[in-house]
Amino acid sequence: MTPADLPTPALVIDADAFERNLATMAAALPGGRLRPHVKAHKCTSIARAQQGVGHDTFTCATPREVVGLARAGVGDDLLLANETVDRGRLRTMAELETAVTVAVDSVETVDAAASAGIHRCLVDVNVGLPRCGVAPEAAGRLADHARHRGLEVRGVMGYEGHLMMVADRSERRERVGASMALLLLAHEQVGGDVVSAGGTGTFDLHEGTGVTEVQAGSYALMDTDYGRQELPFEQALHLVGTVISVGDGWAVADVGLKALGMDHGNPSVVGGIVWFCSDEHLTYQPGEAVQVGERVTVLPAHVDPTVAMHDVAWLVRGGEIVDRWEIDLRGW
Repeated sequence: MTPADLPTPALVIDADAFERNLATMAAALPGGRLRPHVKAHKCTSIARAQQGVGHDTFTCATPREVVGLARAGVGDDLLLANETVDRGRLRTMAELETAVTVAVDSVETVDAAASAGIHRCLVDVNVGLPRCGVAPEAAGRLADHARHRGLEVRGVMGYEGHLMMVADRSERRERVGASMALLLLAHEQVGGDVVSAGGTGTFDLHEGTGVTEVQAGSYALMDTDYGRQELPFEQALHLVGTVISVGDGWAVADVGLKALGMDHGNPSVVGGIVWFCSDEHLTYQPGEAVQVGERVTVLPAHVDPTVAMHDVAWLVRGGEIVDRWEIDLRGW
C-alpha cells in the first residue's frame, strides 16, 4: 500500500524523518536527561521507539496514558505531570507494577494521592504559566504536608509553556533562565533529586539552570508552529486528504476541524494557501489546477490535539506504508 490507497483524512508519519528526530534528541539529551512527553503522540508504538533510543522514563498528561504505557510494558518510571483528585484513577495507577509519580500543587491533590495509595510525587511549581502549580514560596510547606501523608517527594517540576513560542532565541533563553530560577527557589525548600521542566521549544536552553530532566514531546513528530522556531527537528507528521470539490480559484479537501488541532491556527497545504477550515472541509487556493479525487498533503499547526483526533497513524518509508500504529492512549 501507499498513502494514495488510504481512506482520508489519514494521519501519516514519515519513518525516516521520525527516526532522525529521535536520534537528534537522544544525542542532545541522552537517557534520563529526557523524559519524553507522550501527550504529543498518545501512541505506545512511538513511546517504544523512544525507549529504543535510550529513554526509559516518560511524562504523561492523563491517567489513561500512564495506565496504557504501564500495561504495554513501556517505561520503568512514569510521571503524571498533571493534577487529579479522581481517587478511582489514582488507585488504578497506584496498583500498577510500574513506578508512578504524580504532580501535586495543593493539599487536596496531595491528600487524594495519599488516600489512593500513590507513593511518589513531584511538587508542581508555577514558573510563570498561569495554569497548574503552587507558588514557589509555598512549595516547601506543600512538600512537608506530602511527606507527613507518607509520600516520597522526589523533587519539583515546572513548565515554562508560555515561553515555547518566543520568537527571539536570546529572549527565550533569558526568560527561561528567570523561570528556572523560580523553580530552583522552590527546589531549595522541597528537596529531592528531580528538577523537571521544559518542552520542545526550550529543550536546549536549560544548561546551567539545575534542571535534571526535560519533558519534550512534540519533537518526535513536529508541527508548523514549532517549525518556525528553527529547531533541529523535521516535520515527520502530515495528513493525507482528498480533493472533494473544485471551485473558481479554490478547492476543498476532506481534512476539516474534526481532523485537526486548530488552537495554533490554520494548517498548511503543500502547494496551496489555506483559506479556512470547517467541520469536514478545508478550503484552499491551489497553486495550480487540481481535480476532484486528487490527494493533498496537509501539515497541522499543533501536533498534540491533531493526533488525538485519530485512531491510527500510518508509517511510511520510501513512499510505501510499512506499519499501522494505533493511537491507543487517547481518552482520560
